[in-house]
Amino acid sequence: MTSEVRPFRIAVPDEDVEDLRERLLRIRWPRQLPGDGWDRGVPVGYVRAVAERWASYDWRLWEARLNEYPQYTTEIDDQTIHFLHVRSPHAGALPLILTHGWPGSVAEFLPVLGPLTDPADPRDAFHIVAPSVPGHGFSVPLESGWNHDRIARAWAELMQRLGYERYGAQGGDTGSVVSPLLGQLDPDHVVGVHINGGLAYPPIEPGDLEHLTDLEQARLAAAERLRTVGTGYADLQGTRPQTVSFGLSDSPVGQLAWILEKFWEWTDPARDLPHDAVELDHLLTDVSIYWFTNTSASSANLYYENRGTTDELKPGVPTGVAVFPTDPAIRRVLDRQHRIVHWSEFTRGGHFAALEAPDLLVDDIRAFFRLVR
Repeated sequence: MTSEVRPFRIAVPDEDVEDLRERLLRIRWPRQLPGDGWDRGVPVGYVRAVAERWASYDWRLWEARLNEYPQYTTEIDDQTIHFLHVRSPHAGALPLILTHGWPGSVAEFLPVLGPLTDPADPRDAFHIVAPSVPGHGFSVPLESGWNHDRIARAWAELMQRLGYERYGAQGGDTGSVVSPLLGQLDPDHVVGVHINGGLAYPPIEPGDLEHLTDLEQARLAAAERLRTVGTGYADLQGTRPQTVSFGLSDSPVGQLAWILEKFWEWTDPARDLPHDAVELDHLLTDVSIYWFTNTSASSANLYYENRGTTDELKPGVPTGVAVFPTDPAIRRVLDRQHRIVHWSEFTRGGHFAALEAPDLLVDDIRAFFRLVR
């Protein structure tokens, strides 16, 4: 294994871009029961409309936008790790590692990179490290066994390799688990952890449901609904990731629908459709990254590796929590797992906060890290 850090630029071959366009012109559409809406999954009419946009969407424009930010790869634990490394122009900036989840990517962070690295007040500045989670995007997997704990260990090695002795961690979805694990694993170097976008049903204990606020009751009801009808994707990815990947790897509209459903289910409940919550071309950039890197199977494997395991989170480094409308978060429950020193609740945004409400997320990250810098 080499510790070399190599510059990287995204450069999808022309033939791959053309192949995608050709595939989008010869889709065999499934039948759908009349008047069924979203109850059985993503409606054919909606996917048709988004697929038509994808066929004319300019990947090169977004590829260039991503390449505006310095990117690198390095080998850690026999795994290629791709990451954005955007240094602040301000002296004294705090290094911060951002972790995305599934079905996210480093493209999720484009709206927050500028505000975090170059704020109006230099005291709020960060050097940003944003890796592609192993098996996602340009972090091509080489072997099995990449669970949350192993990712956290790789992140600790990455930050050490970059020469950062003191840093923060932030993340949503997968990052809402990996970031606290990183703080637990490397408490001598992690000054604080900020999380959002947890989806798991809270680990309720006797007494937790007494004196719930109306808002907490609504969050639990939404989490229960998700547990009842919204976890089929996780069951498939957690048990048969290879089988489900054949349709996703061979059919761009299959990959598109698979991801669209999660954007519909997890974005701001006040927004009716995914493109109401997230700019459509930005959403298509995320889907395109999965398609061009052919990572449907490898990204799904993260569910397989973590299925049936419990991440042992214990109160440790100072933690900040940003609660958006889709987060089933209850303070008294999370207090058992985190040393919470900052708690914010928002009425706008959703699971993909960096895309849906980047202003709120950035302000909250700044507010928390002011306490621990």
